[in-house]
Amino acid sequence: MNLFLRLLLLLLTARFRPRCDILGPARKRFVVWPPDLDVLRHVNNGVYLSMLDVARVDLLLRSGMAKPLRQRGFYPVVAAETIRFRRSLQPFQAFEVETTVLGWDEKAFIIQHWFLRRGEVVAEAVVRARFLKRKGGTVSSEELLAIVGKSGPSPELPAWIDDWNRANSR
Repeated sequence: MNLFLRLLLLLLTARFRPRCDILGPARKRFVVWPPDLDVLRHVNNGVYLSMLDVARVDLLLRSGMAKPLRQRGFYPVVAAETIRFRRSLQPFQAFEVETTVLGWDEKAFIIQHWFLRRGEVVAEAVVRARFLKRKGGTVSSEELLAIVGKSGPSPELPAWIDDWNRANSR
């Protein structure tokens, strides 16, 4: 339910926010709501992953990519993700999630997310996201890049992320 409300709010407000490049960075502001909390009264680790979903939808909407994806019957899925927590988020604290596409391989995009509170990193995540066709099959990264008029090789990934991506692409 919490994710649904955040997505609904995002859909209602996205058109009033500034556009961004499809590769980012894009920043999405959040506030910690009581349903986000675990028994220790800080954000539950699973809620962070749901917030990442909202941040990626924000990037797709504000970059103008959501409409052409929908028209072609393409949709994103998470193939792998890893997250590291540095600090806790407490009730009613405001924070932002910064989303950037670091690079890609033939089948997936590698996305980095930073949870920031007053400029301080609270958590960081790396996501391997693929796009699928409603009629079946995987959309190649090359095909997706062509939709937004981009081409060429991926930027070089940091070594540990490249290793992580290779391990998760099998």
